[in-house]
Amino acid sequence: MPEYIDVDVRPILRAGGEPFSVIMAALERLAPGQGLRLYATFKPIPLVAVMANKGFTHSEQALDGGEWEVLFTPAETTSEPAPAVADGPGPEDWPPPAVNLDNRDLDPPEPMVRILAAAEKLGPGETLSALLRREPVFLFSQLEKRGFRWLGGFTPDGATYELTVRAPS
Repeated sequence: MPEYIDVDVRPILRAGGEPFSVIMAALERLAPGQGLRLYATFKPIPLVAVMANKGFTHSEQALDGGEWEVLFTPAETTSEPAPAVADGPGPEDWPPPAVNLDNRDLDPPEPMVRILAAAEKLGPGETLSALLRREPVFLFSQLEKRGFRWLGGFTPDGATYELTVRAPS
């Protein structure tokens, strides 16, 4: 059974902040075999895909008040297979973006509105690329509801979030 490092992002979320950088910083501090115990005010579905890409499985437990405890366990320490991020070809097989959006100067919710509108116009399997000032945590569930796949992450300087969205084939 791995040892878990606790990360409680509920105060950040309640204050309207985005805890992604705090979670990634905690992830970098993990020793081999250690896991992450996350406390959040909502079920962090987009983070599950990010952590799966980093080699972690997850289990979740609803807490009182609609809050969640999620255990991210290094995949090699469990007997369960890592969850798949999505079906179909891997990101390395995604075509170059048909649409490029620079949303860094827009205030919320305009980046999300603009990305969803552009995504709806994509042909089967086409992709779009978007640059943002922050991680679009509320966009991920909207994309998934519509059948889109996505990849994202901050640039090495941490100033820009690069998002790629792929339309269903």
